[in-house]
Amino acid sequence: MSVVQTYRYLAPSTLAQRSLALQTSGGPAPNPRFFTGFLTTGQAAAVGLLAVAEVARTRYHRPVSPASLDPVVTGSRDRLRFESFSGCCGVYARLDVLPTGLDGDVSEHGTTNVDVNTPLREALARVGGLDPLHLSVGPDDLTVSTLDGAVVEKKVPLPARWLRGFAEVQVLAARFEPRAELPAAEASAFLRRLPRGSERSVLWVVPAGRSLRLTSRPVPGAVCLAGAGRLVALQPMLRFAKTLRVYGPTVPPGAAPAPSVWELDTGALRLSLTLSPEPYRGFSGEGAALAALAGDDVVDDADLISALLSWDPTIEPDRLAEQAGIDAERVRGALAQLGTAGRVGYDVAEAAYFHRVMPYDAGRAERDNPRLVGARALLDAEAVQLDGTAATVRSGDQVYRVRQLPDGGLTCTCPWWAKHRGQRGPCRHALATRMLAAERVEERV
Repeated sequence: MSVVQTYRYLAPSTLAQRSLALQTSGGPAPNPRFFTGFLTTGQAAAVGLLAVAEVARTRYHRPVSPASLDPVVTGSRDRLRFESFSGCCGVYARLDVLPTGLDGDVSEHGTTNVDVNTPLREALARVGGLDPLHLSVGPDDLTVSTLDGAVVEKKVPLPARWLRGFAEVQVLAARFEPRAELPAAEASAFLRRLPRGSERSVLWVVPAGRSLRLTSRPVPGAVCLAGAGRLVALQPMLRFAKTLRVYGPTVPPGAAPAPSVWELDTGALRLSLTLSPEPYRGFSGEGAALAALAGDDVVDDADLISALLSWDPTIEPDRLAEQAGIDAERVRGALAQLGTAGRVGYDVAEAAYFHRVMPYDAGRAERDNPRLVGARALLDAEAVQLDGTAATVRSGDQVYRVRQLPDGGLTCTCPWWAKHRGQRGPCRHALATRMLAAERVEERV
């Protein structure tokens, strides 16, 4: 499913006399201006912005013609964030321009898309090492007053997968820990050593001194590298980077493929790529947010937390819990709900959430998650019968058995669980079982 968005730009984005004018569209106000000033590392910033735009134009799985989706930009007090998903939704890219990377003021707080057109990409590629780069994100006042009739409209399909991807990535990334840190020279050597033909395979890496070593199977401390060819967007940025950091979840022996984050840090900029667990898998179908969205109070909690969010660079769940008078677990559920509208992201480098504004309501959780809709339908039909730590679920003419594992996870006898083995979130039967069990616990309190 796609939603057709109309992007209105007062003029195309341009780069002239080393002054980069990025045209914006939408947000809390039409064509907002987020920043005017210099980027302290002009060439590196140009390369990073090109990388984010290139990911938006690329389908890594079953490549087709380039997409025309424009990156999303968020102004947040002391920094700018540029984000995109690949056309296949299996790679999430983000360029964070940190306070030391900006010499100017963030004059507007909000989120919108930016026009990165073909002439601009060609101009950015020509930015030299000592060239200053002045950045204006959004039209200035003169442009607004003199170009009222010069509106550039783009009608592009904005996939609902992007919104689901935003929701899934922030839930998954919140479970990640730093696993390795490499100097830029070692990172470059490691990427060159990756075997050819690994674009569609799932590899594992473990820290080995100042570098990384490939292994054929998951071991404690390993990080999954699925579709190594998808790291190509990092290559141009390597010459500016000081370190490469790798993040991932805890991996037990025999674990299934997992997502990972690969982040280059220049000191003033951070360019990160988050890779889905397998090259053919998009983040939109991972189901990581389903458990957090299943609570009865999650919609009300999301409305409350939304009112408390500010434009601080990071969001502190414990502080929000104290302000809202609810526990931190409910806050995280509310953040997951807001994530379905693209309004919350997660920064692994700072182990913190951040706020963005998108023109979508948090109620999209129900419409965009058919498993959640199906689970609620099963509960409404009283089709779930609890039996200790297990449950019997009737779905049409079929009867399924849901059982609890020692680690608290749930298994099911349905075809979905047999196919995915819990790797893509719970099936609707397990989700309904968990929701009913939570209701019973609340009734006893």
